[in-house]
Amino acid sequence: MGSVLLVNGGNYLYNLLLGRLLGPEVFAEAALLVTLLLVLSFLGMTFQLATAKFAVLFSGTDWDAFQQLMYKYALGFGMLVGILLFSFAGTLKDVFQTESALLFKTFAAAVPLYFFMSVNRGKYQGHQDFTKLSTTYQTEMWSRLLLTLVLLWFVPVSPSFLVALGIALSFVFGLIPSKFDGKKIFRKISLEASKKKQVVRFMVLTACYEFTQIIINNSDVLLVKHYFDAMDAGLYASLALIGRVVYFVAWMFVMLLLPTVVEKKKNGEATAPVLFKYVSYIAVLSFTIVVACAIFPELIIEIMFGKAYLTMATLLWQYALATSLFAVSNIFAYYFLSLDEYTPVIVSGLLGISQIVLIMFFHANLAIVVQVQIIAMVTLLIAQLIYFAQKNMKA
Repeated sequence: MGSVLLVNGGNYLYNLLLGRLLGPEVFAEAALLVTLLLVLSFLGMTFQLATAKFAVLFSGTDWDAFQQLMYKYALGFGMLVGILLFSFAGTLKDVFQTESALLFKTFAAAVPLYFFMSVNRGKYQGHQDFTKLSTTYQTEMWSRLLLTLVLLWFVPVSPSFLVALGIALSFVFGLIPSKFDGKKIFRKISLEASKKKQVVRFMVLTACYEFTQIIINNSDVLLVKHYFDAMDAGLYASLALIGRVVYFVAWMFVMLLLPTVVEKKKNGEATAPVLFKYVSYIAVLSFTIVVACAIFPELIIEIMFGKAYLTMATLLWQYALATSLFAVSNIFAYYFLSLDEYTPVIVSGLLGISQIVLIMFFHANLAIVVQVQIIAMVTLLIAQLIYFAQKNMKA
């Protein structure tokens, strides 16, 4: 937990420094790359969570075969995503109104590494080897922060390209520590058909949920970048970054929640107390952050980004509220996912799509963009609570 807080703090510092160094208009492109990184991290979580879950359930030959399968899937999917990003770089340049397509091509080249890294992290998470898990997050974060700053200060080329290069290079460092046992990874071995089906089913459903995460957590920044000018997009990116602090902190509880719930279910123990504990943590944290954003919005924005971003002060607590509602809903969703209950995935998907539709129809100004998200997140949380109540009544 301490390591996750440090990593999130470092990532936050990375974004804050970019915002101050580049100014709102140029920061809009840097924030777009950071958003793409978040999208990639959600896709990578499909591999990480699947590996973490089955690291608890499989052992011996099954575990060796499973590892081999996951690395093959990671390589194949990573190459597919990278090729698609590279091929459509020109289209992405036009859609998001960036100066060059090179930043998308640079990002695309490193994508396969990220999925290998995600499988490694899943192994450490499932086996609760938190020292190695912490190390891989630390090496990725610090290398991205330091390399990007060095590049921006000493290399006189497009800042957005340098940010993309810094992100790409950090994936290489994120592979530390990696221990590939060639005898186990590359020998001819296959997972039993029924178990492979179980793995694929979990991955597909997890991918669906992670896709809803991408929609809910990132669609607003991408749509604002499309509908608004560079200044407004940069201002909104700063608002989103501050408001999402509760989600980033909440993630450390998700990291602990999944293997704990899977282990308790495997042993026939009650899992609801674990959920209640983490929901209470997030609720208290969220309430504190929303209140702080409501009382001291200008102070928070000026400290983090500077006076150039102060026009977003009135919206800060509202965005923090939307993110807080999502963070609590997310704990419920991952809890059910770890128990092989997939209805919340469908609910999240429908609400994620509704959020996009609402923003597409209601984007007269940035305030409306934030407020429609609050409506969508309130609905999502209510739906998750109703589902939880129904499941417990049946039990």
